[in-house]
Amino acid sequence: MNLTKHWAVTLDDYAIDLAWSPNGTTLAAASATGSVLLLAAATGEKLHAFAGHENGTNVLAWMPMAQGLEPGNQSQLLATGGQDGSVKFWDTANGQHITTARLGHVWVEHLAWKLASKAQGAAPMAPNQLLFAVAGKNLTALRPDGSVAHTFPPAPKTIIALAVRPAGPEPIERSCGCVAAAHFGGVQLWGASDFVLKKELPYTNGIHALVWSPDSRWLVSGNQDPSVHLWIPEKNLELHMSGYEGKVKELSFDHTSRWLATGGGHDACIWDCAGNGPEGREPLMLPHDAKVCAVAFQHTHGLLATGSADGTVMLWSVDRRQPLRATVKMPAPATKLVWSPDDAILAIGAENGTVYTLRCVT
Repeated sequence: MNLTKHWAVTLDDYAIDLAWSPNGTTLAAASATGSVLLLAAATGEKLHAFAGHENGTNVLAWMPMAQGLEPGNQSQLLATGGQDGSVKFWDTANGQHITTARLGHVWVEHLAWKLASKAQGAAPMAPNQLLFAVAGKNLTALRPDGSVAHTFPPAPKTIIALAVRPAGPEPIERSCGCVAAAHFGGVQLWGASDFVLKKELPYTNGIHALVWSPDSRWLVSGNQDPSVHLWIPEKNLELHMSGYEGKVKELSFDHTSRWLATGGGHDACIWDCAGNGPEGREPLMLPHDAKVCAVAFQHTHGLLATGSADGTVMLWSVDRRQPLRATVKMPAPATKLVWSPDDAILAIGAENGTVYTLRCVT
């Protein structure tokens, strides 16, 4: 297996976020200065350039594909959050700014769409598509036209991680909601439709990252202590995995929900979450020569990409006896690793402002 260079584009600053369009034709790239580029997946051609946010753009979020609609009828809506305290909505097909939702003076650092079920022929930008946005202690649900659907009560502390629960069986949705917002001291689970607080999950330290397993069973936090904490909210079950070198900011589940990859040291640590979970099991350790700074499993295949502070990017098959599949050395450490929707291309945002795309060739 090889990773071969597809194309590369240089931004005007540190690559702070990358996001593929749901149909995989476009890669959005945000630089720390605030500008946002839309790049053609096939060639790297700059399709559109947006001014983004004054003082800096923090986060990108494409509106997901709606169920029941053909890909050609899908909205191509991109949301961005920035240091100006606003969320901006962009028509990526025409390269135009649509509207701005101003949430105050606190940075908007987290965005997550809730994909609603769609009947055949429903409008691609129907109001029941909601974007959850975090600014400081405040969580807000926005409609695609920028209007406010709901303003949640302020969290006890600054919200530092946000994760929307994948679609699951209806009883699970009812019992624990599907939007998790983490702050120092715990996680709040909110209903995404009724906006009611369903459950609070206490945790006595700082949380840096939050992720749901694709089957919606596990909610996992990467922590300041340093550790990883796992919940099954329906069962009031908690597991705690400690012993990391440093803070855990990197989390990724594979598509089967069995394997959880974490950073937090010079090794990517892989936990087996099958059955009763990883407690009492020895993790698989995937070594790097420098601190791991990014981890990303493919969407529907089994490869894991990991990046470290010396610029190394590695591909692994975690279920193989010899898991290492490929290694490349980049000119700068990765800030972001994101797989294209078809898992064929790995996009890498780098500290030196370059966006690299590598094609995975077997």
